[in-house]
Order: sequence, then structure tokens, then C-alpha cells
Amino acid sequence: MSTTLTPSLMFIGKASEAIDRYTSIFDDAELVRITRYDASNPEMEGQIMQAELRLQNQSLLLTDSPDMHSFTFTPSVSFFVRCESVEEVDRIFAALSEDGTVMMPLDAYPFNARFGWCNDRFGVSWQVGLN
Repeated sequence: MSTTLTPSLMFIGKASEAIDRYTSIFDDAELVRITRYDASNPEMEGQIMQAELRLQNQSLLLTDSPDMHSFTFTPSVSFFVRCESVEEVDRIFAALSEDGTVMMPLDAYPFNARFGWCNDRFGVSWQVGLN
């Protein structure tokens, strides 16, 4: 097996909701595998121990943390989605920014003819632009 690099996203009880949301947004989304906490960990039972999700040929690991932390997601690290059409940019950006925070609204910028940057409802940062 070769060495790989896979982004890992840690949620506090929202990993299943994030998987449902992301698979509804990206046409090629695939839930590759999922492991849930069982009754041996009653406070976490049903939450995601680890899941692998594939979006746009990129694997992501998602997990629910059993502990509260003083940190969460930050926009200084984001996913950049390169789209083939303005319509795709608009659709994906609208879905990701729904109930989130828009940091750069959809517009033409010197570096991209159609681009937007947002944090989604989970706090994960997304940049969406034309390819």
C-alpha cells in the first residue's frame, strides 16, 4: 500500500448530517465506508467513529469526537472546488453557503471569473470557482 494524504474532519455530533449534506450537493459523492460507535460507548452510540467520503475524486475522513474541544474548523484551511460551468459554481456555492457564512460573495474577481468563499453550516470552509 502506498502512502496517502487524506483530509480528516472532526465534528461534534454532526458528522452524519455533514455526510448527508455533502452527498446531496456533489453529484459524484460516494460514502465509501462508515463505522459507528456501538453500545459499548453509550454516550456516543450511533455517532460516527470514522467514515470515508469521496467527493470529486477526493477522499475525506469524517468523525464525531467524543470530547468537546476549544477548537473547531478555521477558514485558513479550505476545500477549493473547481467547477466546469458558472451554473455549477452557483449551485454548489448556494448549497454550501446555506445556513453558513459567506466570506466572499459570488462574483468576478481578478483571479477568477466566478468565485465565492464560505463557511458551511458546520464551519467547514469552501472556495468555489470556475476551473
